[in-house]
Amino acid sequence: MAGARAAVRYAKAILSLASDKNIAEVVNNDMKLIATTIAGNKDLNSMLQSPVVKSSNKKAVLLEVFKGSNAMTTTMIDTLITNRRLALLNDVATSYNRLYDELKGIQIAQVTTAIPLTDDLKVKVLAKAKELTGKDVEVNNIVDAEILGGFILRVGDKQYNASIGNKLNKLKREFTLN
Repeated sequence: MAGARAAVRYAKAILSLASDKNIAEVVNNDMKLIATTIAGNKDLNSMLQSPVVKSSNKKAVLLEVFKGSNAMTTTMIDTLITNRRLALLNDVATSYNRLYDELKGIQIAQVTTAIPLTDDLKVKVLAKAKELTGKDVEVNNIVDAEILGGFILRVGDKQYNASIGNKLNKLKREFTLN
């Protein structure tokens, strides 16, 4: 819990500095890249969490992996190394993305489907989500074959479950109660 709070504090500080220098969007793109790279690479995540690997080695790896990053992003990595908080890098990046989206009034709609969304369906989902929230919405599509068909739309703390799996479970509960 303390690590999560620290990550949010670092993310707020970076967002504030980036906003002052009008590079918040560029840093947001860097943070998205960092978050997806660390989440998608077990070895990189393990290296960042390891107390055995030297900070200088971690820094060298990160600078090589994220060599096209903005100077502010590199400075943030240096600050995390200096403060011995490099293990929080992924949390800082995801917190920054969330705070940036809040600042810009962008909401993330998580759509779970049995197959990947087509472009046409994605446009319809974006329109419906914008109608529900009144904000700009970005769609994050998760493919889960267990829902069988239909979709589950989650925007903020609201969820609409129109999946075939959910309907079958409702029928099953009705039959077992009677």
